Amino acid sequence: MSRGVDRSRPEPLYRQLETLLRQQILAGRWAAGERIPTEEQLVEAYGVSRVTVRQALRNLVLDGYLERGPGRGTFVRKPTLTAGERGLTSFTQDMDALGLRAGARLVQGSVVPAPRQVASRLGVPVGQPVYLLKRLRTGDGQPIGVQTTYLVEERFPDLLAVLSEDASIYETLRERYGLTIDEAHETFAVTAIGKADAALLGVPANDCGFYVERVAFSGGAPFEFTASIMRGDRYRIRWVLKGPASASSGAARSAGGRRGGRATTKETI
Repeated sequence: MSRGVDRSRPEPLYRQLETLLRQQILAGRWAAGERIPTEEQLVEAYGVSRVTVRQALRNLVLDGYLERGPGRGTFVRKPTLTAGERGLTSFTQDMDALGLRAGARLVQGSVVPAPRQVASRLGVPVGQPVYLLKRLRTGDGQPIGVQTTYLVEERFPDLLAVLSEDASIYETLRERYGLTIDEAHETFAVTAIGKADAALLGVPANDCGFYVERVAFSGGAPFEFTASIMRGDRYRIRWVLKGPASASSGAARSAGGRRGGRATTKETI
């Protein structure tokens, strides 16, 4: 048996190696941006074939743990935020889970009459007062997205007075107003980033990004509508598709938020 790889186990060797390398990445053996050992070194260290090493590395690249630079080697990628069919969490909670410091800068915080699109998403009359909270969201100080959140004013009185700039909106709503969040619906589109948002995100105007809409519900009624512009180089969507046999098994899989049938993940890089 080579170090850490057990040939007596039914699990394929490339899966065992993939798990071992992932554990070392998460444990911080190699820092983000650091090059990991070469294929030759991994072959020697674990006593496996080059094919096995390549398959393990390929999977770790697909899962966002590693990235390859042509002629440069394989490097640890910055932690990725994975979402989609998962527990309903806030940006702050997602950053915490990755060991990153979530940040926010309030660009605009005010009460405005609900425009038609916002009123439709929140199920209120056009013109009803709503909070508008536009914030630049960061992870370890790096800009990731611009989020514009709308909340019905009468449901959360004095919110602007109690919400600190970098606080989690969800946590504030839970702690201050006793809100229970049931579920959220999200839609995605590719977009050209406008001049104002591009300046906040540190990218050229009209650079490619993602437009993400979220409507969150409590007690069966919508309470939040958020429109986000995410940097195209730090955000991606990945689909995991399964065959009919997997889908019909009815066995839910919690790893990575995947369930029988199809799972969607969105990742902030």
